[in-house]
Amino acid sequence: MTHQHPDQQTRMLIGILGYIVPILFFLPLVIDSLKSDSFARYHANQQLLLLLFWVAGNVIAQILVVFVIGIFLIPLVSLAGLIFIILGIVNVAQGKTKPLPVIGEYTLIK
Repeated sequence: MTHQHPDQQTRMLIGILGYIVPILFFLPLVIDSLKSDSFARYHANQQLLLLLFWVAGNVIAQILVVFVIGIFLIPLVSLAGLIFIILGIVNVAQGKTKPLPVIGEYTLIK
């Protein structure tokens, strides 16, 4: 089996798509030409962290709605998620492997 190198356009498209729809973080892990691409795997990890942040943040905010603080937390989680998406897209477009603020230092996908 020969090793295929992904073209730059495919890497960027999949990378950007994974930030717009974080549930698609797994794409670089299943697309043959991206499986061993460290750039694609790095951003897949960042997208998984974004997805987990968004899910956990919204669950916690929904629970805290009972205590009123959740009403303020819901828009903050959404705004932070949107900022992370924009930063992730910019990083992919610039070819950078820069971690997202606050959540990006963790490695779940090696």
